[in-house]
Amino acid sequence: MLRLEKLDREQLDKLDKETLLDLLLAALARIDDLEGLVAEQAVLIQQLQDQVAKNSSNSSKPPSSDGLKKPKSRSLRQKGQHPLGGQPGHQGNTLKMVAEPDHVVLHDVGHCPHCQCDLAAIAAVGYERRQVFDIPPIRLEVTEHQVAVKPCPACGQGVKGEFPPGVTQATQYGPRLKVQASYLNIYHFIPLARLDELLTDLYGQSPTEAVLIQTNDLLAAHVKPSLAVSKQQLVSAPVAHFDESGLRVENKLQWLHVVSTPELTHYHVHAKRGQEGMTAGGILPEFRGKAVHDHFASYLQFDNSQHCFCNVHHLRELQFVAEQYQQSWASDMTHLLLSIKAEVAATPAPAMSLPADRLAHYEAEYDKLMAEGRAANPPPTNPPPKKRGRRKQTPPQNLLDRLRKHKSGVLAFMYDFAVPFDNNLAERDVRMVKVKQKVSGAFRTKNGADTFCALRSYISTARKQGQNVMDALYDAFLGNPFIPYPREA
Repeated sequence: MLRLEKLDREQLDKLDKETLLDLLLAALARIDDLEGLVAEQAVLIQQLQDQVAKNSSNSSKPPSSDGLKKPKSRSLRQKGQHPLGGQPGHQGNTLKMVAEPDHVVLHDVGHCPHCQCDLAAIAAVGYERRQVFDIPPIRLEVTEHQVAVKPCPACGQGVKGEFPPGVTQATQYGPRLKVQASYLNIYHFIPLARLDELLTDLYGQSPTEAVLIQTNDLLAAHVKPSLAVSKQQLVSAPVAHFDESGLRVENKLQWLHVVSTPELTHYHVHAKRGQEGMTAGGILPEFRGKAVHDHFASYLQFDNSQHCFCNVHHLRELQFVAEQYQQSWASDMTHLLLSIKAEVAATPAPAMSLPADRLAHYEAEYDKLMAEGRAANPPPTNPPPKKRGRRKQTPPQNLLDRLRKHKSGVLAFMYDFAVPFDNNLAERDVRMVKVKQKVSGAFRTKNGADTFCALRSYISTARKQGQNVMDALYDAFLGNPFIPYPREA
């Protein structure tokens, strides 16, 4: 078969017009095929470049995915105008003297350092004080319980008294030591083996791992009334934060779900990440307030609440578009969101929304940048044949679609100051559980994961509400758990 590109001028002159036309049409078809191939390869190259360029600073990828080669720091936080250290008006936490110290040690002066005069018999005219705060030598206290044994003069039977509730063994560890061990294990992520070493170093002996596990299980059972009240208050909260993250349980990937407010925290683990796992938590299906979360599609399946979106996620994606695609609208959108955030922060109380004229101004600016973004990312002129499912788009097009469709949720923080700019509250609560996984590796049983979630929820809520955590755990051990107070209207 003749090919046009392999013929010289003399051979072309010998060909008739019909043959030349066939060769030309074949060449044009070949060019179309090559152009299509080049376009497909360009898309593939762009996708690979996008994949390589993404890291924790410009996407939702976690910092752990950056590996040993960390990206250059490009924090989205703006440089502050204040010097380092405490700011004017900060109260500080300076160690202050107490009026009645536990011990007073008098250091007398025996002679004058100037003339060597003997001062032993001279009365002091005053004292200069310095106080040292320290802990006494640590040791376990052993309390022996004795019950009287008496013969009954009437029937002759031996009778003995009753031991206090909880004193069931000849020797046993008391509730405060058990609660302290549980606190260190659950809240500070000290594994059981290391916890045994720590308690032995501190006290000379330690409960066995079995006792520690039994303590955690007992506390988890006792805090159920507190968790039930906490869940009900979360359901009725006007604003709540939602997030989820992977967690290894029984050597399988499961999912940790968290619901947070400034006063409450609730965790649960489920095999599913999406709607099924969220429903199992028992909060989101009944929640009627404003739900703050990322753009994970499963949250949007719950249409009983108003959805508000984390703008820190948007800032990272906008940074990626600006860096990788050199599109100015993304940088301008970043500036707009941060400008709104700054104006919201500067608006004095009791205002709970920006003025109507400022809302209209920012909405217009938002729409203008969206139009610029669409102009910079037009749909393909020759789209490939339609396939099943959603057509694949570039990252800028995907981001524009979400910002357009969920405009009210993206800008919710300027309409209602009760809605924060980001979802950092839930992400902070998730982050510490991820630290637990890094320290301990995984949960060997589902019951262990559930127990951890129950106690972590209880401790986090108690801490958020200003309770002494050790007292709250001790009360729970005795069957009287801390109950969260209702949110003030």
